[in-house]
Amino acid sequence: MTLKPKHLLLALLMTLPLASITYAQEDEEAEKEELQEEEPGITDYIAMDPPFVTHVGEPGTKLTYLKAAVTIRASRETTRPAVEAHMPRLRHELVMLFGEQADTDRLSGNEGQQALREEAASRINAVLEEQQTGESITGVLFTEFVVQK
Repeated sequence: MTLKPKHLLLALLMTLPLASITYAQEDEEAEKEELQEEEPGITDYIAMDPPFVTHVGEPGTKLTYLKAAVTIRASRETTRPAVEAHMPRLRHELVMLFGEQADTDRLSGNEGQQALREEAASRINAVLEEQQTGESITGVLFTEFVVQK
């Protein structure tokens, strides 16, 4: 049996709607999987022990020390293994970040601490992305924060 060109065209046109429905269903399933990956309601707190102790401030001025106990907040259970696997690098990034803080007065205020937490989260996520873990954190908490002048 040989199909004439117009019958072949008609058959193709009839299957197009079925193909688009299949693709739409696949898109919906992919969206559902992405939402499930976020695991709403999951909060995992990962302590970065021991606390960080480093000097801060301008070089050549009186030494000022910062002590910060840091906890990472994650919203997926799969984030902890990635964070633990790269903990030395993550700690290094935070030591460098804390050491870059020149304005010690800003660290004493809430705005300065909030900016520091946001930058810390950004740097941690950058490392996790660079290492191709497929993971990210949702925040950084300071469970202890002391600036000693």
